[in-house]
Amino acid sequence: MPSIIGSEYLRQESLAEDPWRDAELYQPYEAETILLPENSACLAVKTYLQMCKLPFDVKFATNAEYMSSGGRTTKLPFLRVGAFFASEFEPIVNLVENKGISLTEDLTEFERSEARAYLSLTDNIFTYAELYISYMDEDVYENVTKPRTASAYNPLLGVIQNWRKKRHALKQLDAMDWKDLTMEEVVEKVATCCNTLDSKLGDKPFMFGDKPVELDAMAFGHIFSILTTPLPNNKLAETIRMYPGLVEFCKRVESKYFVQFHF
Repeated sequence: MPSIIGSEYLRQESLAEDPWRDAELYQPYEAETILLPENSACLAVKTYLQMCKLPFDVKFATNAEYMSSGGRTTKLPFLRVGAFFASEFEPIVNLVENKGISLTEDLTEFERSEARAYLSLTDNIFTYAELYISYMDEDVYENVTKPRTASAYNPLLGVIQNWRKKRHALKQLDAMDWKDLTMEEVVEKVATCCNTLDSKLGDKPFMFGDKPVELDAMAFGHIFSILTTPLPNNKLAETIRMYPGLVEFCKRVESKYFVQFHF
């Protein structure tokens, strides 16, 4: 079995010495089963790997979130590289950096600290906003979240899977005091985050200048997914479109690292 990436593995010289080979990124099927928060997370990692110029194959699996050792629920996406694997954005970045590849090597220590703060803010605000609209908005839940969650299962298992994922999502929202927010309050949080990112971006190609860093991949993953995912409630996308600089940023990143997509 591949090794789980943790602090004990990241200290091993074997990780740094092991070549980048046979990299596979596992995620749910995009057209049938993937939800907005999952799509954002997967796209952020794919963008990051593209920015690092690291080759990888995307593997679609209905059980992507259960592929960790012992069958525990895994945060998406799930990356396997040679004898190691990691899931979720930060552990995947740690894996890559311990192979001697960094997007922030040209930044000062202060800028690196600033970039980490922006990244944490961006991921938290957008992730919880995506969870909120996916599970707290009745139209989105009934017409998008519920059928997509159940699509890979028989009717009975589909009901169980919907119940399990909704319960988990609501626990996350409740723990971070998002569950009792109104849609207007969620939109306000997203607008504040967009304003912060837009101010940081300014007229630069990327958030910290001419070269991308992890923050650019994270911001693109969330913003692009929200702008391009059709939902009965499109208030999040409408909010982002109030910041044309961020929309142009997404077009620029998409054009550079992916096949051209028209908003």
